[in-house]
Amino acid sequence: MWTFFRRYKRFFLVLGLLSAVIVFLFFRALQPNPVLPIYQPAMVDPVLVDESIQYVKKYHRIVDFSLTNQNNETITHSDYDGHIYVADFFFTTCPSICPIMTDNMVHLQSMLKDLPEVKLLSFSVTPDIDTPQVLQAYAEKKGVDQNRWNLVTGDKKEIYNLARKSYLVVQEDGSGDEHDMIHTENFVLVDASRRIRGFYDGTQRDAMDQILADIQILRKEK
Repeated sequence: MWTFFRRYKRFFLVLGLLSAVIVFLFFRALQPNPVLPIYQPAMVDPVLVDESIQYVKKYHRIVDFSLTNQNNETITHSDYDGHIYVADFFFTTCPSICPIMTDNMVHLQSMLKDLPEVKLLSFSVTPDIDTPQVLQAYAEKKGVDQNRWNLVTGDKKEIYNLARKSYLVVQEDGSGDEHDMIHTENFVLVDASRRIRGFYDGTQRDAMDQILADIQILRKEK
C-alpha cells in the first residue's frame, strides 16, 4: 500500500490542488459582484431635493450644463459623458469646510493617478467672485491636475439648480439670486451615464478610500 501511494504521490498532489482550485472558483462564482445603487430623488433626504422632483423614482440623470472653467474654457456635460466623475460645490473664499474638501479632492486626485479616465468637477457657488482668473490661481495653489479636474463658474442660477435638482445635495431652496448662499460638504459620484451612484462626506479623509473603492466597482460595471 505504501509503495502504491509513493508511486502515485504526484498524481494525488495534483488532484488535491485541482480540487482546491475548483472549490475556490465555485464559491467565488456564488458570491455576487458588489453593485452600487442608482440614486433617484425619492431615495434621498427630501430636504436635499427640490420639491418639484422629490417623488421621482427612476430615470434621474444630471441635466445638460454649460459653464466656464479655470482656463476660461467652456465646459459642458458632454465633456463628462462617458466618464465616471466626482463632483462637489465650493467657493475659494470659504474659511470653513471648503479648504478641507479641496485638500481631500486633491488627495483623491493622487489616488486616481493610474485612472486618467476618471474625472473631477468642482462648481463654485460664488461665481460672481470666483472668476476664471481667481479659479486658476486657486487651482495652481492647490495642485489641481487641470487635465482631469475642472473648477467651473458661470450663471449662478444654473449652478444652484444643478446642486438642488441634479446632484441632490443642497438643503436651502433658492433662486440663485445675489443673496443666495448654498453650502454642502457632499461629494457626488456620477457614472458614465450621468447617474448618481454615491454620496460622501467630503470633509472626511476616510471617505476618499470609499470613493476609490466604489469607482473600481463602476469600472467593472462599464
